[in-house]
Amino acid sequence: MRATQALRVRPTAMLRMQQTRTVAMRQSPILRMAVPKEEQSGHTVTQRLRRLKDIPIELIPLGVVIGAAIVAAGYSMANKLMTDKTLRLSRQATKH
Repeated sequence: MRATQALRVRPTAMLRMQQTRTVAMRQSPILRMAVPKEEQSGHTVTQRLRRLKDIPIELIPLGVVIGAAIVAAGYSMANKLMTDKTLRLSRQATKH
């Protein structure tokens, strides 16, 4: 009998309903800085060509390989479309 009394639910100080604190929401301050000038404004072709010097030398072989792959894929697709006679390139007339 004493065991059931010990297990009986009793209100504790931690479980009593407490009023929640209100959090004040404040707007973040507006930063007033000068607007940065766009990097792309007024670039000429020679300025863009000078920017090619900024490309790391390690990326040039990668660009050559990707360019060759794109050219090979274009050639392969064009060759397939021009030479394959079984490929249907236009719609056939319906026979109803």
